[in-house]
Amino acid sequence: MGKIVLLDDNLSNKIAAGEVVERPASVVKELVENAIDAGSSVIEIFIEEAGLKSIRIIDNGEGIAPDDMLNAFERHATSKIMNENDLFRIRTLGFRGEALPSIASVSRVEVKSSTGEGIGSRLVIEGGKILKHEGSDSRKGTDFKVENIFFNTPARLKYLKSETTELGTIIDVANRLAISHPEISFRLISNGRELLKTAGNGNIQQVFSTIYGIEIAKKVIPFKGSSLDFEIEGLIGLPEVTRASRNYMTILVNGRYVKNFFISKAILDAYHTLLPINRYPYVLLSVKLDPYLVDVNVHPSKMEVRLSKESELMELVTKTIKEKLQSQTLIPTGVSTSKGQKKVNEQQSFRFNSGSKPPQAIVDYFNEISSNKSESINLSMPLREENFSETNKEFKLQNSSFEEIKSLDYITNGNDVYKDESVDSINDGKVQAYTLEHNLDQTESAIPPMYLIGQLHGTYLLAQNENGLFIIDQHAAQERMKYEFYKIKISEVEQEFQDLLLPITLTYSTDDFIRINDLRKTLEGIGVFLEEFGGNSFIVRATPTWFPKGDEQVLLEELIEQVLTNKKADIGKIREESAIMMSCKASIKANRHLRQDEMQQLLDDLRLTTDPFTCPHGRPIIVQFSQYEIEKMFKRVM
Repeated sequence: MGKIVLLDDNLSNKIAAGEVVERPASVVKELVENAIDAGSSVIEIFIEEAGLKSIRIIDNGEGIAPDDMLNAFERHATSKIMNENDLFRIRTLGFRGEALPSIASVSRVEVKSSTGEGIGSRLVIEGGKILKHEGSDSRKGTDFKVENIFFNTPARLKYLKSETTELGTIIDVANRLAISHPEISFRLISNGRELLKTAGNGNIQQVFSTIYGIEIAKKVIPFKGSSLDFEIEGLIGLPEVTRASRNYMTILVNGRYVKNFFISKAILDAYHTLLPINRYPYVLLSVKLDPYLVDVNVHPSKMEVRLSKESELMELVTKTIKEKLQSQTLIPTGVSTSKGQKKVNEQQSFRFNSGSKPPQAIVDYFNEISSNKSESINLSMPLREENFSETNKEFKLQNSSFEEIKSLDYITNGNDVYKDESVDSINDGKVQAYTLEHNLDQTESAIPPMYLIGQLHGTYLLAQNENGLFIIDQHAAQERMKYEFYKIKISEVEQEFQDLLLPITLTYSTDDFIRINDLRKTLEGIGVFLEEFGGNSFIVRATPTWFPKGDEQVLLEELIEQVLTNKKADIGKIREESAIMMSCKASIKANRHLRQDEMQQLLDDLRLTTDPFTCPHGRPIIVQFSQYEIEKMFKRVM
């Protein structure tokens, strides 16, 4: 007699339940997704004892017709796909027809449903066995109640976590479903306590605020991007608000919450050097694409998907989010007050329009100092916001004698020349015109000019402008500057080298020597040329000119160690890590007291960097205290 037998339906459903129904949160997910597919505009979730006692989902969707009620609990019975072609253009959240029979096989289920036309139906199933099937009221929608989950599969029940953990998982599922469908009003009640309520008005930022709080919602910004195959949009958190877990990154694909390592990596790549190690941003990313480009039939829980053109999507995600972040002034504020938040937001750093004519305020300033009849002028002028051009340059007076300034008829701004029409109205003895020069290059700066106050504890620079007080971490600031310098130098195809007065000898164990020998081409790509020197040793006779002086051997050893650590010898990653490492080692350390000119130079150089907000490790460089916040601390305002 043969050994192979067909499993009965009850046992098959229990096996399927092991894949689909892992815990109470799985039941919530499957039933709420069915309610969404039914076109519901209001979905209510009632939980008792973290779902172990009961889960009840009430919706106002299209409902189940009486003739379909029994069929809905058959395995692989569904209204969402009809043939094989439909499997490759799925637009609904559910489609397999496994959820209802799987849930019914491991719990007691009572479902009442109606299409709103005629009488509805009520069905009671326990452990997969039908106990009742009768008529019911005609309220349009479905009322689905699940009790005593896993009562007949104690092994599954034993491996559930604590009630608090299971409830937390249910809340997380409800939150993600609510944020992925802001057009639906969601309500989650646990043991009589309301844990979630959304308006269902389609406002995604309002839902985000409901879930994560108003203070977090104020620190997220919307973004949008598209390509031929993909449309992406959502919300991204500023780098100043992070979490220690990736769980606050929500990825939606055609309205379905999914987990995807590559998309998550693309998001984090956009935040490169903006986040501290092991910190993650708040992100909501919604991806819309042709259903033919995504395969959702990969895992029973449908949490994983397979995407076509995945690399193109990753590139779009990284590029769009990175550009959005680069367009922001990412200076965190030192104090957060809800009452004063509007004023704080209004006082954010500004960018200016190049080519705007210097205003009367500058002429007035000259009129004031001209009364002293000094022979020469060498002053750095603290201009107000309206006195700057859009390229955000700081202007300084050229060293000119007072008589030379008086004789000028035109104002020069870089290569542009402006006629100051207000000069004609100035009386004799006043300044007729003046010359301005840019203290910085013609590149746009992401931070405003700041005027040096001094140094705190040999570690922080203090500066000010009309937006308030700025505290700058001198090590992080120089680390950012040197990182951008080294990143360029390391990537140069033709590098300049200098011979060492005394060649450096590096000795390794036999296995490391063999591995390093195989990776010599990779090392040469970053300017490290090794020669075999007998035994297990290498000799280095020259290093790139940009190597920090005096630390050549330590730097060489660390670069080689990085190549050994990166098994795939990713040259881009090695160059990146090398630039970060060198910038950290070569930067000013804490408790280093600087001269006035060194501090000013550091501030000026910082404004020339492309990302002056964080060091390469993601730590903030600048923290701002607005004038309102300072006055609030001193009770000048209430």
